[in-house]
Amino acid sequence: MRSALFSPENLEQESAQPGMRLQNSKLLKIELNGEAMARVGSMVAYQGQVQFQALGSGGIGKFLKQKLTGEGVPLMRLTGRGDVFLANLAADVHIIDLEPGDALSINGSSVLAFDPTLNYDIKMVGGAGMASSSGLFNCVFSGYGRIAITTRGTPVVLNVDQPTYVDPQAAVCWSAGLQTGYHRAEQLGLGTLLGRSTGEAFTMSFAGQGFVVVQPSEEPPVQGSGQQQQQQGGMLGGLLS
Repeated sequence: MRSALFSPENLEQESAQPGMRLQNSKLLKIELNGEAMARVGSMVAYQGQVQFQALGSGGIGKFLKQKLTGEGVPLMRLTGRGDVFLANLAADVHIIDLEPGDALSINGSSVLAFDPTLNYDIKMVGGAGMASSSGLFNCVFSGYGRIAITTRGTPVVLNVDQPTYVDPQAAVCWSAGLQTGYHRAEQLGLGTLLGRSTGEAFTMSFAGQGFVVVQPSEEPPVQGSGQQQQQQGGMLGGLLS
């Protein structure tokens, strides 16, 4: 049987080392020898002896936070020995290595899989989200290990060495140590009063030392009004305190 389908770039990529690797730009391969965490529903194929256990958002505390914030990652635990292939709507997949002292704030919809050695929590995005529909909370990862994220298209990594502003729905992840806020990008004027809008009323602002990953697409707005999100934020404050 002959076909360009069977060209070397489409064949399974083998490795002697367990863990994450890119099968191609859209597919993540985990050579499992123990345990890994992944987004629910992201498995497209597997070989070997692998068990899947649904975890909600990764524990009771995180589950409660997700219900109140609408953020978080619906997780499943992968255990066993074999090869697991993961993807999410043919989005581009990127692997990031975190080392001790690193911390990364990630839009929950962009998390595909991560090593169980990483710490994971849902935290409020300081100063951002109250003026947009993108949400008030992000997933923050820290510790030592690998995480695979997805982007809609090829992203740009902005070095925050000057005032930086990003559409909240296009911001994939950023250095957790950055200071965030919001900035009115659209100036009020006669056009605004007449119903004309640029569609860019507010942007997220970033300051400090670090980076922001921006995708060439916007995530759809989360359900719920800004007022509802602020009320949820108040409820969450009690849990976090």
